[in-house]
Amino acid sequence: MYLRPSTLTEACEILAARPVQILSGGTDVFPALVDRPAPEAVLDISGLDALRGISQTEREIRIGGRTTWSELARAELPGAFDGLKAAAREVGSVQIQNVATIAGNLCNASPAADGVPPLLILDAEVELASRTGLRRLALSEFLLGNRRTARRPDEILSAIVVPRSGAGGRSAFVKLGSRRYLVISIAMVAARLATDAAGRITQAALGVGSCSAVAQRLPALEADLVGRPARPGLGSHLQPRHLAPLSPIDDVRGSAAYRMDATRELIGRALDLCLPETADAA
Repeated sequence: MYLRPSTLTEACEILAARPVQILSGGTDVFPALVDRPAPEAVLDISGLDALRGISQTEREIRIGGRTTWSELARAELPGAFDGLKAAAREVGSVQIQNVATIAGNLCNASPAADGVPPLLILDAEVELASRTGLRRLALSEFLLGNRRTARRPDEILSAIVVPRSGAGGRSAFVKLGSRRYLVISIAMVAARLATDAAGRITQAALGVGSCSAVAQRLPALEADLVGRPARPGLGSHLQPRHLAPLSPIDDVRGSAAYRMDATRELIGRALDLCLPETADAA
């Protein structure tokens, strides 16, 4: 059964009535059907323009769930979103970026989802719509594990919301794969730094992906960076205890030990890219 609602309300009514596979860009849904039976019912939300686009207020920045990665990469956003925009250009090919949605990337909940680390460092929340109303969850609470989320069967991820408090400073995203493009990451790091007039770090946020079932923040390292001068070489402050939240695995893309070594290097690169003088020089 193929269902294509014209409004979000209609879509939520359908979800409340029966289990369906939600489809928008389809860049994750269709590849997953290679060795699985097709879903009995599909809810195509690609016509719901109300879930598309980016808006900004004094309190928050809202990204519609159906916003594509190409739209996000082209958007006029504060410097704290530079890491997310860089990740947007790493999601598959340009053709994929033109149709794949930010909500699809999060709901697929891959440990290697490019969009997750740069959203974590923005303190992003997800907005979930259902027939009974809206609810918000921190992204860290929404992602439960490999391919698992807190979305109920009757809900649609309608938007990603970033509070202004998480949108300060500059950010960067760096990724290691077996080749430059069209690759699932071995490790990836997003970093965000905000500084005061004296050039000292007032906010630090780091997110690491592909090194645990769910991308992780590094709160101990973040705390240790606050108050330090924003100078090149911040990665030298990294200590083994800072990486305690990570639990990399051995797989065909790399060993756990290699992932951890790569993460140490990527953290240093990402932090340096967040420095004001680095960004101005670029």
